Amino acid sequence: MPLILISAPAVEPVTLAEAKAHLRVDDTAEDTLIASLIVTSRLHVEAVAGLALVTQSWSWYIDAWPPGLAGHAVRLPLRPVQSIDAVRVYDEAGTAATLDPATYFLDGTAAPPRLIRHGAVPWTRPGRVANGIEIAFTAGYGNAAADVPAPIRQAVLLLVAHWYEHRSPLEEGAHPAPLPDMVSDLLAPYRAARL
Repeated sequence: MPLILISAPAVEPVTLAEAKAHLRVDDTAEDTLIASLIVTSRLHVEAVAGLALVTQSWSWYIDAWPPGLAGHAVRLPLRPVQSIDAVRVYDEAGTAATLDPATYFLDGTAAPPRLIRHGAVPWTRPGRVANGIEIAFTAGYGNAAADVPAPIRQAVLLLVAHWYEHRSPLEEGAHPAPLPDMVSDLLAPYRAARL
């Protein structure tokens, strides 16, 4: 079930200036490194917590609709979800049919968010055995860094600082410095519950 990034965030949850202030770096010699650490830290936070921080577009491919009564609801792999942009079902030839948006809705308040089918009519069955359904959606807290909750932004800054301070190559068999516990503590309220 591939999840494919279609449109990356236009901005990062923290700016280069904010990260440099946090690191107490005044010159520009390491701006490229610090900028890459911001991206890496955001990606780490998103992966660990199952989040999209700043607005981004995704396509998620699944083989089939969920079975049983739960088949009317599909749990989405990221949160928060702002909108469902399209639902496409592929036939055996690989031709996509876009479902009418009036036949489904987004339950964005659920954790995880869900795509729900209106009424008792079942979803259109895909003809393609693998990746027969594409759900295109927009996720993230908003378009600006300020839309991201402050604890998550602080976790990103802490990761940037950690990786800035621990960037020496490791000798074979050596263990990398563990991530600060405070990062996990800050992200705990935002992690998806796993049963």
